[in-house]
Amino acid sequence: MTQRLRDNRKTEEIRSSLRETKLKISDFIYPLFIEEADNIKKEIISMPGIFRYSLDRINEELDEIVALGINSVILFGIPLTKDAEGSESWNNDGIIQKAIRYIKTNYPTLKVVADVCFCEYTDHGHCGVLCDNDVDNDLTLVNLRKQALAQAKAGVDMIAPSGMMDFAVREIREELDSHGFEHIPIMGYSVKYCSSYYGPFRDAADSAPSFGDRRTYQMDPANRNEALKEAQADVDEGADILMVKPALSYLDIIRDLKNNFDLPIAAYNVSGEYAMIKAAGKNGWIDEEKVMMETLLSIKRAGADIIITYFAKEAARILRQKDTRE
Repeated sequence: MTQRLRDNRKTEEIRSSLRETKLKISDFIYPLFIEEADNIKKEIISMPGIFRYSLDRINEELDEIVALGINSVILFGIPLTKDAEGSESWNNDGIIQKAIRYIKTNYPTLKVVADVCFCEYTDHGHCGVLCDNDVDNDLTLVNLRKQALAQAKAGVDMIAPSGMMDFAVREIREELDSHGFEHIPIMGYSVKYCSSYYGPFRDAADSAPSFGDRRTYQMDPANRNEALKEAQADVDEGADILMVKPALSYLDIIRDLKNNFDLPIAAYNVSGEYAMIKAAGKNGWIDEEKVMMETLLSIKRAGADIIITYFAKEAARILRQKDTRE
């Protein structure tokens, strides 16, 4: 007799018991934008519901995060001053170092991940030291070591280098290990594409390049096999987690990494992906809540063990309500 596959979809109880992929609140990392100023809570126009906070008001966001059961955040800083090298990023009293110390003191259960890059800190908006209007890979590595060490000294739980510099993971691993921080894991932005989906983030972090683009260091969206080479390089250099960014247009890459590497896989559900769902929901063109949850589910189904997403709070509320009903 031919199998009737619809029999397994008759009721919600049956569908739920046979569901292959399930989201958990612990899957999420929530991004935070922290501005070096006072009394700041400023909504990002292109990312409705997402705010920049000054450190004296970040507790408003952190209290809610903890109450919802989200256990991880990733920090992005907006410094008061910028220069050609992004030197504020390794200032021991820089905004992110202050934020790390504040969170670890006042919210000790939260795991704090720190972005390691320079686009938020340089006056030109590129991800490192410029030579002949391009980022010099090896000069940038010197500064990446400084930035990572400053974050480690502040008490960060995890380092996440995002600039797509060759050998970044190796250099950071060596710097951390040589100063007694062998225990701090590295989540590499192993496969980061030069994507048009980053636009709203650049509003959030004041990180748009003042000229040109980032195609000489971020990956070409057309390339799939190169992603495996980039991920393998990070594995060889000591990465503990591999990331794909963005997520939705690169679900095939998430699956490729899941199939080929025995490490946790992270995916960044980026600002443009968030903004599109928010805009369509506001206009009544989609059911925003259902599309949000379907989107996050698709990222996990593709193979992501960790999802960095601006939807973390909204999704957590839904998952908590679902758990209460069950």
